[in-house]
Amino acid sequence: MITRLFAASRLVKLAKVSIAYAILLVGAVATVFPLLWTVSTSLKTIDKVTAVRLELIPDPVAWWNYVEVFQIAPVARQFRNTMFIVIAVVLGSVITSSFVAYGFARIEFPGRDLLFTLLLSTMMMPGVVTLIPRFVIFDWLGWMNTFWPLVIPQPLGHNPFYIFLMRQFFRGIPQELSDAARMDGCSEFGIWWRIVMPLSGPVLAVVAIFSFQWSWNDFLYPLIYLGGKQELWTLALGLNAFRAMERQKQPLHYLMAMSVLMTIPMLVVFAIGQKQFVRGVVFSGLKG
Repeated sequence: MITRLFAASRLVKLAKVSIAYAILLVGAVATVFPLLWTVSTSLKTIDKVTAVRLELIPDPVAWWNYVEVFQIAPVARQFRNTMFIVIAVVLGSVITSSFVAYGFARIEFPGRDLLFTLLLSTMMMPGVVTLIPRFVIFDWLGWMNTFWPLVIPQPLGHNPFYIFLMRQFFRGIPQELSDAARMDGCSEFGIWWRIVMPLSGPVLAVVAIFSFQWSWNDFLYPLIYLGGKQELWTLALGLNAFRAMERQKQPLHYLMAMSVLMTIPMLVVFAIGQKQFVRGVVFSGLKG
C-alpha cells in the first residue's frame, strides 16, 4: 500500500513538472519565434520573401543581403554615430551615478534622507513632461542638430534609478573598509575610487547594460534633436527611414537584415555581462 502511494505521489509530481516545462517551452517558443523569423527573412532571396509558404530555414542562404544593406543605406556611419552616443551615455551614467550614490550611501550630511526622497520622487515624473522644457533649453543653447542634447544630460544625473540601484549596493559593502581607509588618510574620493568601485562590478554592469540598452534603442530623443541632420542619424533613425523605404517597395529582407544588425550588439553585451548583471540585480535588491 505504501509503495503504491509513493509511486502515485511520484507520478503526480512528475506530471506537475512536465506541465510546468511544457508551459515554459511554449512561452519560450512564442518569445523567440519573432527573432528567428527576422533572422530567417534577412537570409532569404526576394522570391522567397514574397512566397506564401513559411520557411524558417532559407534555401538558398542569401548572406549577401547584409553586404547590400551597407550599399543601400549609410549603416556604417549610423553605427559610428550610435556608438559615440552610447559610449558617452554609459560612461556618464556609470561614473556620475556611482559618485552620487556613494554620497547618499556612505556620507552623513544634514537632509540626506530628505534629498534622497526628493530624488526618488523624480522617478514618478514621466519623461514627456520635461520634453518641451528641455527642447527649449537646448535650442536656446544652440545644441539642436548636435550630439550634445543626447550626451550632456547623462553626467548630470539623468536617471535617478541608477543612483538608487548603486546606493542599495554600496550600503551592503562593509563600513569597516571605509573606516580603515580613512584611518590611513584616504579621502572620500579615494575611498570611492579605490575601494567601493572595484567591489561594485555587478551593479556597475547592471547600470552599464541598462544605459546601453536605453541609448542604443532610443528613437524619440534622436528624432527630436538630430532629425534635421541626416549625417548625425543613429541606427534607430536609420532603421525607421529604411522602414519607410520598405513601404515604397523596398525589399523586406533588407529591412530584416538591418534589424538583425541593430539587435546583435545588444545580444553580445548582455551575453558578456549576464553573470554580473544577475548578481547586481540580486544584490542591489537584497542588501542595504
